[in-house]
Amino acid sequence: MSLQVQKIRKHRKFSEDYKRQLVKDFESGRYSVPELSRLHNVATQTIYCWIYRYSRLNKTGYRVVEKKNSTASKVKDLENRIKELERMVGQKQIMVDYYETMIELAKEEFDIDIKKNSNTPLSGDSKKKR
Repeated sequence: MSLQVQKIRKHRKFSEDYKRQLVKDFESGRYSVPELSRLHNVATQTIYCWIYRYSRLNKTGYRVVEKKNSTASKVKDLENRIKELERMVGQKQIMVDYYETMIELAKEEFDIDIKKNSNTPLSGDSKKKR
């Protein structure tokens, strides 16, 4: 006995309110078309068709174009971040140099070795009670 198996095509019907809500989410900038596609399991081409049909921008004569962040803008942002981090490291290095100079001056003026001063007497509260 031979069985014939056919793939059943599922046609989903979406309400107009549902379509308008997806378009509204896109227009607000909360989601991109690929994100909406993944969230709602709807083809991107279908969502684009809904945008052209229900978008308020499309009715006023604007063309809806979704731009992805270009590589150049990402590189520029990363370069700005690197500059900021280099500036912060420079400031920290200045502070380290300042503290080292203060330690050297304390050693010269007061004959105190702050870096390796292990023989200083304990303060009154730190002494062990017998």
